[in-house]
Amino acid sequence: MKYEYDFSYIKKDISYKQPSNKTTIQKLRTIFATRKREDVSNKVLIMSNSNELVRIRPERIVYVESDGNYSTLVLHDKTEQVFTMNLAHCQQLMEEQLGKEAMTFIRLGKQLIINRAYIFKINPNKQQLFMSNSEVNIAFELQASKEALKQLKTLLESEKGKEDRL
Repeated sequence: MKYEYDFSYIKKDISYKQPSNKTTIQKLRTIFATRKREDVSNKVLIMSNSNELVRIRPERIVYVESDGNYSTLVLHDKTEQVFTMNLAHCQQLMEEQLGKEAMTFIRLGKQLIINRAYIFKINPNKQQLFMSNSEVNIAFELQASKEALKQLKTLLESEKGKEDRL
């Protein structure tokens, strides 16, 4: 038995032209340049220990809490990352990697680094600091010494005075 096939219905579009690498690279550069302009902050904090490496955008960090040689990064969605480093080393990494953006973080006593953008309420008499993001209904209650909270309150009040003058 002999089979005959009619392939005339198959059409090949030969007008398609493969884009050159040069064109593709130019398009990618345009996309990345646009993204950089859109990102207010493109810095990422990279922290690692023997088991893992974590890349974190600084605006996601609410606070860093230390317990001896362990530091716990607490993010805005309440996830936690634990690293085997003391708070001084963690602070040093932030300053080296974030540059001027590290100014958004304040060292509060021996055990805390807080993100000033999340400060909601300071009560030195009760030794309470409430951290919250207005976009998320999540609050963090932290304990700190009266003296540290008084200094934080004074710092923020003095900064408010500077903003009012501008």
